[in-house]
Amino acid sequence: MEGNRGTVCVTGGTGFIASWLIMRLLEHGYSVRTTVRPDPDGKRDTSFLKNLPGASERLQILTAELSDPESFNPAIEDCVGVFHVATPVDFEDREPEPVVTKRSIDGALGILRACLNSKTVKRVVYTSSAAAIEYNNSGAYILDEDSWSDVESIREMGRFGSSYAISKTLTEKAVLEFGEQHGLEVVTVVPTFVHGPFICPKFAASVRVLLALVLGNENEYSLLLKVSFVHVDDLARAHIFLFEHPNTKGRYICTSATMTIEEMSEFLSERYPEFQIPSPESLKELKGPRFPCLSSRKLLDAGFEYKYRIEDMFDGAIQCCKEKGYL
Repeated sequence: MEGNRGTVCVTGGTGFIASWLIMRLLEHGYSVRTTVRPDPDGKRDTSFLKNLPGASERLQILTAELSDPESFNPAIEDCVGVFHVATPVDFEDREPEPVVTKRSIDGALGILRACLNSKTVKRVVYTSSAAAIEYNNSGAYILDEDSWSDVESIREMGRFGSSYAISKTLTEKAVLEFGEQHGLEVVTVVPTFVHGPFICPKFAASVRVLLALVLGNENEYSLLLKVSFVHVDDLARAHIFLFEHPNTKGRYICTSATMTIEEMSEFLSERYPEFQIPSPESLKELKGPRFPCLSSRKLLDAGFEYKYRIEDMFDGAIQCCKEKGYL
């Protein structure tokens, strides 16, 4: 561990990405304040955060929620940086999309105002999503940070998880615009599907989807026709890199692997013979989106290096699922 680097805030601390990021920030010598949603029944398990190395000395857990943006003020006061990871996730579209989007944008802008008012926050790192890029009608084979999802097209298609894609697109645009207007340094990380082990108790949704062929979740196969992903630890490291690097600006795609479902079937069958993996031939008739590839050249050109291979991602995820009883 390195010397104390100051206090940072991580929103949404019990989530897959945020909890891993907290672990790495503590290792890096930061003091961390994290926010979790109010839990009036006291049923939420935060022991996995409290038991992290360094947590007893340098981790505070506070309550805040996006529908009450001012509730983040105490967590942000005196911080040198903020990692805004929390997001409304409603893949089943249970709430109307405008409601989800408004909560996401209002919460994010409230957090940015608290950062401005603090006079101590040097940079904000916002966790966006590939969903803010890949619903793009350009026809390009490879998309970069200049590409944005077309919100109107997503609304017209009404496809699975559309409210998530719309809210992430419009929130990312709003936070970048706020940063420009108010002279606040805002950097956004745009990850594809996040893979690997997880320390949170809940089964990470992106890992569950990427293991659909292993788990036999046929209703999720169509999400894997062509899929890009990144190891959770590489993503956490990218967050810290973009916070600490002096010259980062704007958006940064974070992805290190792309596979078709046929390639995934062959890979999994060969590497994990203990599982009954559907054959490539049996998957040929599947219908669904085949998204363009995303380039993380900008992140690499800034000096970041990925550490993990596809094998590491699946090995870590499968081992973790076995330990937690999901496999």
